[in-house]
Amino acid sequence: MYVDPRDPRDVTGGLNNSYWRTNMQARIKHPAITVPGAMEAMQKLGAAARWSGVPATTLYLIEARASQINGSSVCPDMHSRELSAAGEPDERIFMVAAWREAPYFSDAERAALALTEAATRLADRSDPIPEAVWEEAARHYDESGLAGLVVAIAAIKAWNRVNAATGQVTGNWVDQWIAPSHQVAEAA
Repeated sequence: MYVDPRDPRDVTGGLNNSYWRTNMQARIKHPAITVPGAMEAMQKLGAAARWSGVPATTLYLIEARASQINGSSVCPDMHSRELSAAGEPDERIFMVAAWREAPYFSDAERAALALTEAATRLADRSDPIPEAVWEEAARHYDESGLAGLVVAIAAIKAWNRVNAATGQVTGNWVDQWIAPSHQVAEAA
């Protein structure tokens, strides 16, 4: 009998314990550290989006949201900490996943979050980025801003996939990457 490991029902008499992760160790050392040049390339891609004129807090919001969707543990933790370090109130940080039902986000941020969700869930619909989503983003961002959003979404999705595939585990160690990531963005 096939059992989907994502199904939380215990239909196997205790064999389906893989639904919750209990081993808090990465499967392998982070590939961006192992593969020469990968860390620098991935950081530069993310940093490039910071030159587009999109506010840093908006970029952190979309990075946090895409990371929640993609199941990375490191990225939502890191970008929530970045939002906090940028002075964002807890309500905004806590409500990123429910941005549609929360009054804490501007229309421009909502447009960026909608674009993020559509671009993150490409396979969920026949029209991956509905025209209405794109048009709403275009009402709030010029071509440079739209390009920056698309690059930022692509960059965070790459990080999410590397982290989720290799089981990278978050922790207080992410604090060391917050300041350096800003320095890379400024140097790019």
